[in-house]
Amino acid sequence: MPPVRPAVGPVVRQEAAGAGGRLDALDGVRAVASFTVLVYHVANETGAALREGFTGALLSRGDVAVPIFFALSGLLLYRPFAAAALGGRPAPRTRAYLWRRAVRILPAYWLVVAAALLLWSRDHLTDAWSWFKLLTLNQNYSAEPWWHGLGPKGLAQMWSLSVEAAFYVALPLIAAGAAAFARRGSADADRRARRLLACLGALAATSFVWTLLTHYPQYRPQLSIWPPRSAVYFTAGMALAVALAWAQARPDGPAGRFSRGVAASPGSWWLVAALAYAVAASPVTGDRFLGVEGVWSGLSELVLYTVVAFCLLAPAALLPPGDSPVRRLLGNPVMRFLGRISYGVFLWQFVAIYAWYGFTGQQPFTGDLLANLVPVTALTVGLATLTYLLVERPSQRLNALVRR
Repeated sequence: MPPVRPAVGPVVRQEAAGAGGRLDALDGVRAVASFTVLVYHVANETGAALREGFTGALLSRGDVAVPIFFALSGLLLYRPFAAAALGGRPAPRTRAYLWRRAVRILPAYWLVVAAALLLWSRDHLTDAWSWFKLLTLNQNYSAEPWWHGLGPKGLAQMWSLSVEAAFYVALPLIAAGAAAFARRGSADADRRARRLLACLGALAATSFVWTLLTHYPQYRPQLSIWPPRSAVYFTAGMALAVALAWAQARPDGPAGRFSRGVAASPGSWWLVAALAYAVAASPVTGDRFLGVEGVWSGLSELVLYTVVAFCLLAPAALLPPGDSPVRRLLGNPVMRFLGRISYGVFLWQFVAIYAWYGFTGQQPFTGDLLANLVPVTALTVGLATLTYLLVERPSQRLNALVRR
């Protein structure tokens, strides 16, 4: 695992129903982000992301996909809670919500954990404590001496799934607190929505406070993969969830006007996302060759990555019903399929990279990017498709065991 930047992020497909049905354009965003992750990791393994020049700089910031995934989770998971808070309805049942999250992510994840340990860590197969931490997604909070970088070989990217799991568990509590604060305002949807957004602003601020604490009184890099560091990314998606619920409750209100404005100019929002990404590829976010950030580069990364995630996601999240260029681009059958298998792409990519490098006899930080990316992508997509068909879809039938 390259030491320059952390491996990145979970691609856990959620379901979100709106006025016109599930937000299928988000599958396209998920697909784009998932393959950005794959390119990023192959670019690191081949050394392409470590080379001088603008192309290397752009490749080295592919970890921007993490905020996109986190924002997607914030949007899709918080949306029913936000709608309930604005409409004065009961929130989703916590037990059913947590059960759905567990059966969605754990079976396929456990399969990949077992495969990686069998392939590269057989001498630790009897280490029950490490198995427990890995299977319960608690590996971020302690590091074993034999772990390779962020985790055992083949599992380095799972740090971000551990952060996701923490968000899943915390969300009902966060939503309950925000809803209670919103209800204290009045029954007016506008005032409740503004109070929800104020709560989200306070939650987002914890990322910046946490980054300061990570660097003072001394730099403790292990804290950068703890959940508070990523709070601002989740809240970016949660704010979009509030905007969706607010626009549905008051179509002629501020959120409705904002949604129509975004839908009318998606290219402008994506241009802002592209420009923020280009700035993030500059030294303002730190020296990519050292992998050790300063406090100002860490804070800059939070701001820029949040802008990328929000501006990329907003046009797909705030689509009006009916046909549109954005829906045709991101919600077509190919993009929907890639979005469906994207969780498997996330899970299997390091297994595919290391298996391919072992088969070809290449050394880390060597090799041509394109020549390695094509076979690694084919292997990853194949494994992801099989996992989706044989593990993910069957495991989701367990949702019937808990009533909605």
